[in-house]
Amino acid sequence: MELSWLNWLYTAVAQVITWIHQGYSSFLDPNSGLTWALTIITLTVLMRLLIFPLFLKQMRSSKKMQELAPKVQEIRKRYKNDKQRMNQEVMALYQGQGANPLGGCLPIVAQFPIFISMFTVLNAMAHGELKFGMSKELVDSARAAHIFGAPLPATFWTDSAQIEALGANPIQTKIVLAVFVAISSLTTFLTVRQSVGRSMAQMPDNPMAQQQKILMYISPLFAIFSLNFPLGLILYWVTTNLWTLGQQHWFYSRNPSPVLDAKGNMVTPEPKPGLLSKVKKSAPEPEAPPAPPEPKVARQQPTRQPRSKRTGSKKS
Repeated sequence: MELSWLNWLYTAVAQVITWIHQGYSSFLDPNSGLTWALTIITLTVLMRLLIFPLFLKQMRSSKKMQELAPKVQEIRKRYKNDKQRMNQEVMALYQGQGANPLGGCLPIVAQFPIFISMFTVLNAMAHGELKFGMSKELVDSARAAHIFGAPLPATFWTDSAQIEALGANPIQTKIVLAVFVAISSLTTFLTVRQSVGRSMAQMPDNPMAQQQKILMYISPLFAIFSLNFPLGLILYWVTTNLWTLGQQHWFYSRNPSPVLDAKGNMVTPEPKPGLLSKVKKSAPEPEAPPAPPEPKVARQQPTRQPRSKRTGSKKS
C-alpha cells in the first residue's frame, strides 16, 4: 500500500512518532507497551485535531442541507417526472444557500492519507525496515514492545514461530488481537449508527434510508480486514473511532437537528445542557443570609410641662 508520492508524509509521520516516543521515554521505559500505546494514541489525537476544522465544516454543511430538506422535497415533488430539471433545481438551491453536498466527504478524504501513512510506517516497523528516517533504535524498541502480552508488530495471522521470536505467547497474542479487532468492529458500528440515526431523524422520508441502514450493519465487517493489520495500527483505528464518537456526540448535543413543528415550519430545538451546566443545576443554591432587623425608631415624646406653663397662668 506504499505510495511513493506520499514519501514526504511518511517521513513526517515517522518524525512525529520519534518526537512523541522520545518525550514519553524521558520518564517511561522506551521499550514498554505503555510507552508505545501512549505514543500511538497521542499521534492519533494530534492527527484528529489537525482535521478538526474539516469536521466542523462537514457538520455545518450537513446542518445547512437538513434545513433545506423541506424545500428539496418540494422540488422533488414538483419535478418528479423530470429528473434532470429536478437535479438542476436542487443543486441551484444548494449553491444559493451555500450548502455543499460533498462536504461530508472532507474528513474521510483528509483522513485517508493519514491512515495510509500510519499503516506504512507501522508496517515498516513491524518488519524491521529502516525507512523514512527512522533509527534502528526506534524500530527495535517498537518490535520489543508488548501490549497486554501481544507484540506491537504482530498481526492475527503472524506465524507462531515469529511471535515466539518476539518473546510472546502465540495463543495470548491472538486472543489480544481478536479482542482489539472486536473493539474496532464495535466502535465502527457505533460511529456509523450515531451518524445514520441522526440523518434518519432529520429526514424520515430520505430515499437513501434503507441503504444507510444496510451500510450501518455492513460497516463492522470491514473491521475484519484489520486482522491483517499490526496491533499498533488496530490501536490507532480504535482510538480514532472513539474520538469520532465523542466528537459527534459533542457536536450533536450542542446543535440539535431541526424538526418540523405542528404548522410545518422547520424549528431548531434548544441544545441539551452540557455537563458543567448539569452540575451547576444540581448543586444546591446557597441560602441567602437573613436580613438584619430594622432599627427601631425612637419616637420623642413631648416633655410634659407644668400646668402653669400650659395655661400660661402664673403660679401663685
